[in-house]
Amino acid sequence: MKIQVKVKPNSRIESIKQVKPGHFEIKVTVPPEKGKANKKVIEILSKHLKIPKSRFSIIKGETNKEKLVEIID
Repeated sequence: MKIQVKVKPNSRIESIKQVKPGHFEIKVTVPPEKGKANKKVIEILSKHLKIPKSRFSIIKGETNKEKLVEIID
């Protein structure tokens, strides 16, 4: 399964909002440096969807705010 994620780094609070099926907007408090924001995005998605972090993979947009994340079965 693939989902679209729009990331807003350096936010005051962490939050996740489903915009439409398969599309999420995630706010993270960490800066987009050295993969910190990507790691936090995976952590938040994992908690929200109740799926282990090891099953997530960013397949597109690793250095971009718009990301395509794959959940491996």
